[in-house]
Amino acid sequence: MSTQDRTPTPDPSEDNAFYPSPYSLSQYTAPTTNFDGLATEETYTGGRWKVLVIAADERYMHMRNGTFFSTGNHPVETLLPLHHMIEAGYGVDVATISGGPGKFEWWAYPRQDEAVRSAWDATKESFKAPHRLSALLESGLEDYAALFIPGGHAAMNGLPFSPDLRDALDFFLREDRLIITLCHGPAALLAAGVDRATNPLSGYRIVVFPDSLDFGANLEIGYLPGEMPWKLGQRLREAGIEIANEDMSGATLRDRNLLTGDSPLAAHQLGKESALALLEQFGN
Repeated sequence: MSTQDRTPTPDPSEDNAFYPSPYSLSQYTAPTTNFDGLATEETYTGGRWKVLVIAADERYMHMRNGTFFSTGNHPVETLLPLHHMIEAGYGVDVATISGGPGKFEWWAYPRQDEAVRSAWDATKESFKAPHRLSALLESGLEDYAALFIPGGHAAMNGLPFSPDLRDALDFFLREDRLIITLCHGPAALLAAGVDRATNPLSGYRIVVFPDSLDFGANLEIGYLPGEMPWKLGQRLREAGIEIANEDMSGATLRDRNLLTGDSPLAAHQLGKESALALLEQFGN
């Protein structure tokens, strides 16, 4: 199969479903990341504080043209930030809306990257058998210092419409704890406005994956098999959330206790900033 082929690749596991084209994968994936070390050698040793990961559990995005995009949590956007948080001494729990396994875009896994591999080895059983978010809400979120929502187009499937995620976001906002997300993960911030006239995150500034790429180059190079069902940036702006970026550059941004990154290019830096923020606020 030629790496110049811009035709999305059929996913045999579902009718009319597709992976990104060979050409788009040659442009967007690599065997290693830009990981070049940790932000600090300081570690948390208190044993209490953990990071709660809310993973997407629905693989297929139904596109406007009737096709399905075979997506999931992006492995770099999930595991590279987690590597920094784990190495800083924080435990990790994984939850999904359904309690079913978190799905991954394995076609984007950087197979020669030791930082990503280390984080996967530490968390893979948790992603395969996660908590149900509603059960965690019932038992309490008091021991979680941060809520981390990875990127990957799958974050747009169910997370933005979940009352359970709304309630989790309420807790982290009310308790002034960290909320960390990147790329398409900020779709989950829309959940804060479920069944409400206004979203409590209105007025926050973030960086996010640009609509101009998803509805432009990502269609032209066959990364997506059709137009997405809705525009992420547009919907966030309608909720009153301010978007600070227009392109994909690896940018990160912190507004109060909300930390965001614009793409896989931001995963390493966001991980560094997240570890430092955790140590500063929850280091004892």
